Amino acid sequence: MGLMTIGAFARAARLTPKALRLYDQVGLLVPAAVDPESGYRLYDPAQLPMARLVAQLRRLGMPLATIRVVCDLDPAAAAEAITAYWRQVSADAAARARLATLLVDHLSEGGATMSDPNSAVAVRCAAGCDTGLVRDSNEDTAYAGGRLLAVADGMRGSGGAAASAAAVDALKPLALTDVRAADLLTMVAGAVSDADRAVRGLASDADQPVTTLTALLLSGAQLALVHVGDTRAYLLRDGELSLLTQDHTWVQAQVDQGRLDRGQAATHPQRAVLVRALGGGRQVEADLALRTAQPGDRYLLCSDGLSAVVDRADVRSALAAPADPEDTVRELIELARGEGAPDNIACVVADVVAA
Repeated sequence: MGLMTIGAFARAARLTPKALRLYDQVGLLVPAAVDPESGYRLYDPAQLPMARLVAQLRRLGMPLATIRVVCDLDPAAAAEAITAYWRQVSADAAARARLATLLVDHLSEGGATMSDPNSAVAVRCAAGCDTGLVRDSNEDTAYAGGRLLAVADGMRGSGGAAASAAAVDALKPLALTDVRAADLLTMVAGAVSDADRAVRGLASDADQPVTTLTALLLSGAQLALVHVGDTRAYLLRDGELSLLTQDHTWVQAQVDQGRLDRGQAATHPQRAVLVRALGGGRQVEADLALRTAQPGDRYLLCSDGLSAVVDRADVRSALAAPADPEDTVRELIELARGEGAPDNIACVVADVVAA
């Protein structure tokens, strides 16, 4: 096959002639020849694989300078470079998402002005765990203190229980430290890194345990929320139940991308497969948010042993009943057992009251 015109080459590479001219100008994809009379660029069909690679990298949003470096590497090194680039993009996006969540929470709860972080509230809380009706061991951990609420769900198997306990234990020192509300998220982010290291430290030659973690830390009237995995945090305010977290599961990612609907996700055989957890992957990535607690709020933290089997309307009814946190925890566990309790059940219920 002879040389291809820029139009034919652009169609074959799924690029535009304008893009090809730009890549020529920056020395990224130089034509095989230029017609001396017309000035038309001509391309060798052998350049198509490189052109298609450039097109795919541009769709990732990779800068031209980085693409030039990647294209000069052998395939294995190029794959590593693309992985590193996308890891950084994901970390940057997560950081922006956390900032957006913080701003939305403050603006939706307090208009354009930050709520007073020094107006004190307190919590009345209770925690409970149950092995369930199918499992023969418990890998969940639930903790409820005056300032710290936490639930962790260790992956079933060797080390799961130790992993969930280690994750919660790593956060407990936070409850002993006075900190400005402005510093809450920074302090919590550091504690999550400590929790991740603690879970990784439990690894053996045969096993690397992992765990989810969802926790709330109170400072003044501010609540710092940290979340990794598919344990959940809910808020009951003025009779309305809101989910404050998003599951870090493969199925939820498919829902977000429009590949599954919620009905399909609820019964999917891979609905419990995590894409984020403490102890798993190369670097922990937690969702962080800052909320303003109001007297009358009721928070629920729970493992999927509750949320995956009990209908949300029944959860809301249990939380809305005029019962104290201890009785509500027992009621929620009984609801899960009434649905067969195929998994461990962990939950924390906390009522916000004026201090």
